[in-house]
Amino acid sequence: MASVRFDKVHKRYDNGHVAVHAADFEVADGELLVLVGPSGCGKSTLLRMIAGLESITSGTLSIDGRVVNDVAPKHRDIAMVFQNYALYPHMTVAENLAFGLKLRNMPKAQIQARIAQASQMLGLDAMLQRQPKELSGGQRQRVALGRALVREPKVFLLDEPLSNLDAKLRLTMRTEIARLHRTLGTTMIYVTHDQIEAMTLGQRIVVLRDGQIQQIDTPMALYERPANVFVAGFLGSPAMNFLRGRVGADGVFDSDAGTIALGDVARLPAGVAPGRELVLGLRPEHLQLESGADTRARIDAVLETVEPLGNEMFLNLRLGGNELVARVPPATLPEPGAALRLFFDPARLHAFDAATETRIA
Repeated sequence: MASVRFDKVHKRYDNGHVAVHAADFEVADGELLVLVGPSGCGKSTLLRMIAGLESITSGTLSIDGRVVNDVAPKHRDIAMVFQNYALYPHMTVAENLAFGLKLRNMPKAQIQARIAQASQMLGLDAMLQRQPKELSGGQRQRVALGRALVREPKVFLLDEPLSNLDAKLRLTMRTEIARLHRTLGTTMIYVTHDQIEAMTLGQRIVVLRDGQIQQIDTPMALYERPANVFVAGFLGSPAMNFLRGRVGADGVFDSDAGTIALGDVARLPAGVAPGRELVLGLRPEHLQLESGADTRARIDAVLETVEPLGNEMFLNLRLGGNELVARVPPATLPEPGAALRLFFDPARLHAFDAATETRIA
């Protein structure tokens, strides 16, 4: 096992594009850290720099306390699992698992022992003599994981390994990867654009945007205390609702969408003074059809569509020019187009500065 340290790492391409801006963080020994963000945010570039597949423009990258900026990939003691599996189609599963070990001239008995251990761990025993074309997508991904596993590296790198799988298989493989991490205790760095994967897998999450780190924290800390509007809107499904405007001294929020009664202004996040321009955020699950004993804040919106999911419903609403989503238990509702009153606790509001979009602490 090993820690991985980025010390003010930049990546600039020859055309002037800066893919990574001053990345400065550490992955702890044995940690499962997730890099998440939209396409083009720099997460795969960071992973490829760890693997040695991308050069570093400036700054230092250390693995297990050793600076590896100029160290060849094969000497970094890492193993990488790719999005497209990258299996050899003419080889059996056993041969795919053994290939990297044979290149290192490992004794045959040791190779067989490692294959047997990884195969049992990943449920591949019955597939060892099959070729990749005879396997399902989930089985191929398990082989790709096994090929990394048999090397017993200091660091596992996983680059969107589940993006080619269907929803059910993604859930199964997320569980498999989490179990593997608990069993092995090896340092893992996982790249994804899927915030659900990030929230369910990561012990910590690095949220990236345009090559810059927006926030690093545990999943629930990011969800409950996002550093800015981007993080707040990126993590959570459905996404957080946002309204821009000013808070009046009378506890009324004047926005482009209209006036919203907030109730007790003193219960708003600290630092939100009357008259200040801000963005208010509210999670869909905090908009409710019934008022609680301490809830006086309300929103009157127009019901557009209902998405019934069995144990809950998503209500798609319109408030002026703003679209809102509420996540509520099953209930009898008026027809789409009808006015609907929803309630929320002002203490659940997230407040962001309108100009900088950073959280008001």
